[in-house]
Amino acid sequence: MKSLSEIETTSKRASKAIGFSWGVSEEVAKGIRLLELFGLPGIKNLNQYYKLINKKKFDNLSVINKNNKSNKSALCPINLGISFLDQIKKLESFKKITFSNIAYPILFIPFLSRSSEIIGKKILFKFDKNFFLFNFDVNIFSNLSKKKFPLIAKKIEISILDNKDSFTEREWKNLYKLSENTFVEETESLKKSAAGAGLTDND
Repeated sequence: MKSLSEIETTSKRASKAIGFSWGVSEEVAKGIRLLELFGLPGIKNLNQYYKLINKKKFDNLSVINKNNKSNKSALCPINLGISFLDQIKKLESFKKITFSNIAYPILFIPFLSRSSEIIGKKILFKFDKNFFLFNFDVNIFSNLSKKKFPLIAKKIEISILDNKDSFTEREWKNLYKLSENTFVEETESLKKSAAGAGLTDND
C-alpha cells in the first residue's frame, strides 16, 4: 500500500510534468492526498483527467461570481479549485454560488474542503443528484462515496452554511444544570488554602 507521502510527492511531480506550475502542482498534490485519506478515488481520477487535459480544451475561470456559466467547454476542476480557494473570503458573502459544467468534479472537492477550514464554516456541494458536505477539512459526508464518480457535473450549487448548534437551548440548559453537580462549594478552609492565601502585602 502506498503511503500518503508517496501519493502527495508523485501527484505533485505528475502535475508539474503535465504543465502546471510547482505552486499549483503542490496544491493538487495536497488535494489528492486528502481524497485518498478519505477513501475517495483521487489517483484514479487524476490519471484519467491528465490523459485528456492536453487533448481536450478545458475552460478556466479566474474570477468567480455568484452565478457562473461555461460558454465553451467544461471547466478545469484544478484551475477552478485554485481560484475558489484564493477567493473564498469574498465568496463567503454570497452564501450560494452556482456553476455549470465542471469536468471531473472529484478533483474540485479538496479545494472546497480546505475552503471550509479557512472560513470556519461548513460547505455544501450539490451537483445533479449528488451532494458532499465539508466539515472544516476534518471529514466529508456524501451520498456518492460508493458510486462511480461522474466525469462532468452539469448543474452545480455550492452553499456556505452558517454555524448553528445541533441542540436546543433547553437541552443545553439541562446538561449544564447537571454539570453543576461537579462544582465545589467554596468554604473558609478552601479560601485559606487557595493560591495566594496567606501572602502579606508589604507595600
